[in-house]
Amino acid sequence: MGSLFSLVGLGFMGALFSIASHGLPDKTPLIHFAPKPALLSARKSKDSDETEEISFRTLVESRCPSLFTQFHPIWWLSNGHFQTIYCVLGDFSKRDKMWYNRTYLRLGDGGTLGLDFAPADDTELRDDTPIIIVKHGLTGGSYEPYVRAVLSHACAPAEKGGLGFRAVVVNFRGCAGVPITSPQLYSAGHTDDLRQAVFYIAHKYPNAPLLGLGFSLGANVLTRYLAEEGSSSRIISGCALACPWDLEQNNLGLLRTFLGKHVYSKGMGGNLQNLLRRHEKALQSDPEHRVTKAMPSALALRNPTLEKFDDTFTRVAGGSAPTFPFATAHDYYRWGSSHQVVQDIRVPFLAINAADDPVVRHVPMDGGGNGLVVMELTPSGGHLGWFQAGDGFVDRWTTKPVLEWLKLTGEDIVHRTKEPTRRLYIDDEGWLREEGTPLLGCKKVEGGGMFNGNGGEKGMLQGL
Repeated sequence: MGSLFSLVGLGFMGALFSIASHGLPDKTPLIHFAPKPALLSARKSKDSDETEEISFRTLVESRCPSLFTQFHPIWWLSNGHFQTIYCVLGDFSKRDKMWYNRTYLRLGDGGTLGLDFAPADDTELRDDTPIIIVKHGLTGGSYEPYVRAVLSHACAPAEKGGLGFRAVVVNFRGCAGVPITSPQLYSAGHTDDLRQAVFYIAHKYPNAPLLGLGFSLGANVLTRYLAEEGSSSRIISGCALACPWDLEQNNLGLLRTFLGKHVYSKGMGGNLQNLLRRHEKALQSDPEHRVTKAMPSALALRNPTLEKFDDTFTRVAGGSAPTFPFATAHDYYRWGSSHQVVQDIRVPFLAINAADDPVVRHVPMDGGGNGLVVMELTPSGGHLGWFQAGDGFVDRWTTKPVLEWLKLTGEDIVHRTKEPTRRLYIDDEGWLREEGTPLLGCKKVEGGGMFNGNGGEKGMLQGL
């Protein structure tokens, strides 16, 4: 981590050079819809049962107006380097405070997920209240400022200006205080952990619409989940912020520049290695397991890039057999990318990226020709930044359009009857399972309770 901080100054120098060389960018966002947007049924007003058939494009243009506004970065965070570094180093402790009620799930392979429910006290909410299912970034959790920036508004009561929705942050294995209880971590392409979390949420709230929201790595997982599930998806809409899409090309883009390699890639690789050290004992519980055998090499890496860590460990431990292990990181990247599956999504889907994101350089703006997909590229914003001047504070431009999208897909759109989803049931041993997926299942276990989502994790860089 020290090497990252020692190079932050170089990041600012690079940002200043970028401003001097290129000037301030055009602030008009690039927004792409398919030539033939899907027709959707929508309520004419919130409390009305009267509906209308309307083009997906017209619906988004009329009910998500903030998507079409210009993003004006705050003057001292004027390009992607500044925006991204502020995500890591900024102090967000005094805003968007969140408390959660945590549930631990034991998975079929013995692993554990931490599900953080908000609001922490939801006794006043109806059982059909929309639920936002959140996947965080690379090594983050429900405490991440970019997560709280949305959920603090989405989960606030309607009478206080919020949406009055529930939310569940599905923390990756080992992240945000979640224990490791099996020899497996997570990855950009492995979707079964999210799938099992959705089993639990859908079973607990069978009448609630489930809305997906993903950030960075979590956005890639969400995108792949929606594509894999197709018309049978239990999640009825998706929103992806700063999705890395083409993992191989974006990794190469990082390694081609000094800042990309020595600041961003090594920052992410170092975060993953710190996570590994935290769970060193748990990940080596089985001496003969492939993950145990990969641990010494991964722990011995010195200041690794993301690719070096992935080539040493993630390709081995990022998911279950038979998909894992992969021969190389590049094989894993090609398999785990999401840009090639967007055309398979069968629910309304919004993606927002920034053109000056130093981490994600390749964005598939065609949306796979999918009539349910809208792709937006803002000229600036960095990686998970989009910081603008608020009323006496630094605000995120993305918060308002994301909230408008969640309201649209959670309340306004009348979602058509889909292909029957596979039945959920509880087996004789108390495991919640889905018909047709015998290797998957989950069970609530002891622990959890109130969780303070306003801090971070010692030794981990926020915002990645």
